Order: sequence, then structure tokens, then C-alpha cells
Amino acid sequence: MLTRFCLYGFLKNQQYFEPFLWLALLAKGLSFTQIGLLVGFREICINLLEAPTGAIADVLGRRRSMVASMLAYMGAFAVFAAVDTLWPLFAAMALFAVGEAFRTGTHKAIIFDWLAHENRANEKTTIYGLTRSWSKLGSALSAIIAAAVVYFTENYAAVFLTCLIPYGLNVVNLATYPTYLDGPKHDHQNIGQVLRTLGGAIKTAWLRRPLRRLLIESMGFEGLFRTTKDFIQPILKAAVIAVPIATALSDRKRTAAAIAIVYVAIYLLSSLASRHAGRFVERLGGERRAGRALWLGDLVSFGLLAVGLALGRVELMVVAFVMLAVAQNFWRPILVSRCASLCEANHTATVLSIESQAKSLFLAIVAPLLGLAVDVMTPLIDRTEFMTEWWRFAPLAVIGILLPVGMLLTMSRAKPQALEGTDA
Repeated sequence: MLTRFCLYGFLKNQQYFEPFLWLALLAKGLSFTQIGLLVGFREICINLLEAPTGAIADVLGRRRSMVASMLAYMGAFAVFAAVDTLWPLFAAMALFAVGEAFRTGTHKAIIFDWLAHENRANEKTTIYGLTRSWSKLGSALSAIIAAAVVYFTENYAAVFLTCLIPYGLNVVNLATYPTYLDGPKHDHQNIGQVLRTLGGAIKTAWLRRPLRRLLIESMGFEGLFRTTKDFIQPILKAAVIAVPIATALSDRKRTAAAIAIVYVAIYLLSSLASRHAGRFVERLGGERRAGRALWLGDLVSFGLLAVGLALGRVELMVVAFVMLAVAQNFWRPILVSRCASLCEANHTATVLSIESQAKSLFLAIVAPLLGLAVDVMTPLIDRTEFMTEWWRFAPLAVIGILLPVGMLLTMSRAKPQALEGTDA
């Protein structure tokens, strides 16, 4: 089954649109503010759906939930490819949110059930890190395929349509998982059981101090990463246009090549980070120390981004985004393992969905505001002599520095055992 789990992640991450999503939306005539609104709408939909769908997965069957997730994604890809105006794109984002809501937390719960069935529960961090590393290898391959598709077609719609193939294969993979991986069975599989499962998981997440702290940290760490990571696309495009290299090629072809190089590097390094998350924790002497080190790494990365923006040095900006991606892929297996260890087995998918919901809430609030801030900075730059075009992305660096500082200060005041207890 471990091979099947890795295959799931590999196929799921064949998201050929991902390195070009913001460029595709900008090409449709959208502003950064409108893109932020779309992202915020998607995350609000995820917030509304994620915990209930996690409970549905726990009660009615996780395999069916995963198949439904893949089908919803496929519907979203079709709409993204077909429309060029703002309002229909909200429908695409809604379908994408359904796919995310049914998927997030559910497949992790399937993996943890299999580990328990195989008496390997103590390997959660290592095994999840391994499957996640294969997901990132899939992302690296998808970046190459996506760049080739854009290079030869010069059409962003093609990357959405190409995603239908691997997602169709994943439907088959998931539908043929063993039936015992549907999760714990209940005698009364009805809406009441769903609500009781949801209520129990929410109570657990709120009352247990270490789990509550983890949810807050997840909202900050991963929410910040997800809010800022896609700005690398317009930054790379602006850099490619400004640098007189391979000028015989169109701007879109040059951008595709640059994005392929950067995203492959990000995904390969992210894969290594996920694979060695367990070793990272061991070397630092525990998950709490590892978490603090990763927050410090976030602070350094955003500081480097600020320097790159101020000096107009694109290479520093790219290195900063790569560092953020690597830190996030050390962070994720550690966080997921701790969340799973702090809740009951029949609440696992629901609690992990609540964890994802926390960072989605952060993204829903911050993404539109950050997009608006970037749009507001653009005319200010045009009226100010000392500002370069890169300064319009300064809000990324500001929020990226302030949040880690706040988390590190809060963590330094907490007692070492604060994350080891069970109750508030």
C-alpha cells in the first residue's frame, strides 16, 4: 500500500496549472486584487466545507470522499480552461474548494489507519514524509510538463486540460484501495453521527492546549507561505522581460523556461525536506525545537526577500522563495504527525481538516488584502523616483517579517512543557 499512497501523491500533484495559475489569471485581465478575491473566496468555501467533509469522510467512507475530491478537481480544471471573465471563475474556485475540502486530512487519515493496521504507528512522521516527498517529485515533473505545454502552445488553458489525465488515473487508484481503509465503521451512518463526530473533533481541538497551539502556528506558518508563494510567478515574468536573454523567443516562452527551472528546484528540494523531516527533528532534539528553528528560517527568508526587493536582485528573491518552500516541507510532516498523535483515531480526518481550515481562514482574510496592497503600491511607485518596480511587492516582505517575529516572541515566553500537556 505504501506504493499506492506514493502514487496517489505523485498523480495528485500533476497540477500543471500551478506554476502558471497567477500568470493565467493575469492574462485573463484580472488585477492582483481580483486574484486575491478569488483566492479568498476559494478559502472561504474550504472553510465552510472542510470540517463537515472531514466528518463525512470519517463516518461514510474515506475512499468515496477521495474519489469525489478528484472528480470535483476535474470539473474545476475544465471551467478554468473554458472561461475568460471574472465571475465564472468563482464557480471554478468553488469546485476546486470542494476537491480540497474532501481531500485535505482524509488521505492522511487513510495512511495513519494503514500504519496502525500494520503496527507501524510510531513511523508517522517518517512515512508521511516519504509519501510527501513523492508528491513533490510529482510536482517537479509536473513543472517540466507544464513548461513544455506552455512553451509549445503559448496557451495557458492547455495546462488545465492536461491535468484531466493524471486525475482520471488517480480516481482508479483511489477507488481500488482496500475497504478497511474507509476508516472506523459506525452502526448508524447518518447526519447525526456526522455532527457528533464533528462536534467531538472541534471540542478536542479547542480544549487541548498543545493541539490549539499547533492550529494557531499552522494558521500562521502555512497560511503565510500559501499567501505569498505564488507571487514568484509575476516576479519571474518581470525579471525575464527585463533581462535581454533569448530575445528571439516570445516573453511567454521565456517565462515558461524560467518558471520550469525555478519550480523544479523548489519541488526537488521540497521532496528532500519532506523525506528527511524525521531526521531533522531528531537532530534538533524534538519537534518543539524543530518548530522554533523553522520559524527562524521563515524570518531569515523573508528578510532576504526584503533585501532582494530593495536592491532589485532577482536571484535573492528566488532564493528566498526556495528557502520558504523547503522550510514548509520540513514543517508539514512534523505538524501532521503531532496533530494525529493528539486526537482520537475516529476524529483524525476531522481534526486534520480543522487544522487545514485554520490556515485557509488566514489565507481568505490576508490574500485579498495583500493583492490590494500590491495594486496600491504600483501607482505610488510611478510617482516616486527612488522606488523601483520591485517595491510594489514590499507588502509580502513586511507581513513575512512581522508574523514570524510575533510567533518567536510568543514561543520564547512559553514554557517548554506547554506543548506536551493534554488539557488547557
